[in-house]
Amino acid sequence: MRLLRAYGRLSILLLPIIVGCGPAARRGDDGKLQIVATTSMIADLTRQIGGDFVEVTGLMGPGVDPHLYQASEGDVVRMSSGEVVLYNGLHLEGKMTDIFQRMNERGIPTVGLAEEAIPDSLLRESATFAGNYDPHVWFDVTLWKRVAERLAAVLAEMDPAHAENFRRRFADYSIRLDSLDGYVRIKAAELPEERRVIITSHDAFGYFGRAYGFEVRGLQGISTATEAGTADVQDLAHFVAERRIPALFVESSVSARGIEAVREAVRSRGFEVMIGGTLFGDALGNPGTPEGEYIGMIRHNIDTITSSLKEDGKSLTETRQ
Repeated sequence: MRLLRAYGRLSILLLPIIVGCGPAARRGDDGKLQIVATTSMIADLTRQIGGDFVEVTGLMGPGVDPHLYQASEGDVVRMSSGEVVLYNGLHLEGKMTDIFQRMNERGIPTVGLAEEAIPDSLLRESATFAGNYDPHVWFDVTLWKRVAERLAAVLAEMDPAHAENFRRRFADYSIRLDSLDGYVRIKAAELPEERRVIITSHDAFGYFGRAYGFEVRGLQGISTATEAGTADVQDLAHFVAERRIPALFVESSVSARGIEAVREAVRSRGFEVMIGGTLFGDALGNPGTPEGEYIGMIRHNIDTITSSLKEDGKSLTETRQ
C-alpha cells in the first residue's frame, strides 16, 4: 500500500515510544477487525461500511483540526494496538507522517484511503503548496463514494470471510450517497448563479464548489497551518463588499476570529454582511447528532449555505433606516 509522502515531522519525544511499543494486537475476542481511524470522516465511513464486523477507534473528535493535529502518546499506543490504521492522506494529517511510516515498519499497515482511491486527474492542485493536492475530497460526494469503494476493498482483503458483507454494505451506502449528491444539487439550484459564493475560514470547500457550482474563497489556504495576514483580510473584505455577498461562514474546527475580522473590515466599507452560520469543514459534528455522520454533515452544510445566501445584503445606511 502506498505511503503518504513525507510532510512535517513528529516530535522527537514520541519516536522512542513508537519504537518501544510491543507487537500489534490481533483480532478481538468477538472477531471484529480492530481499526484505528484518524479523522471523524474516515471513522464514520469505516463504521458505515464495516458494520458489526469492525471495531473503530477514532483519534480526532468534533472540532479537531487535522492539519495541526499532533498525535499524543495515547494515540500512538492506540495505533499500535490496531490491525490497520486508516487515514485520509494527501497531507491532511501532515504532522502524523512519521508515525504512519513507523507503523508500517512494525508491520501495522496504514492506508491513505483518499490518496489511494482518487486518481490525480480528479484532484485539485494546491495553490499554496506547489506539487501537492487539496485533501478535502469528502466535499464532493462522488469522490467520497470512490473512497468508500476503496475502503470496502481494504476491509474485504483483511477479512475475507466477511468480504461479501462489506461489498453489500458499500452498495447500500452508495445508494444513500447518490441520493445525497442529488439533494445537494437540488438545493444549490435554488440559488441564482451570482449568489453561489461561499466565504469561509480556510480553503476547504474547493471540491464542493467545483462539484456543485459555487465560487469559493477561504481566508486561509488549503491548510490552516498557513496563517492569514492583514492584507488577506482586507483583500477578502474588498471582494465581499464589492460583490455584496450577504453571508460569511465560520467553520467548526477553525477559530472564528479571522472571519469576524473580515466582517468588521466589510463594515468599514459601508456594507453589512452577516455570519451565515457554522459549517463543518475538517471534522464532523458531535456523536449522536445528524451532523455526527457524514451524510448529516453534508446536508447541514448545504442547508446552511443556501438559506443564508438567499438573504439580501444591505449597506449600513439601509440597516439604520
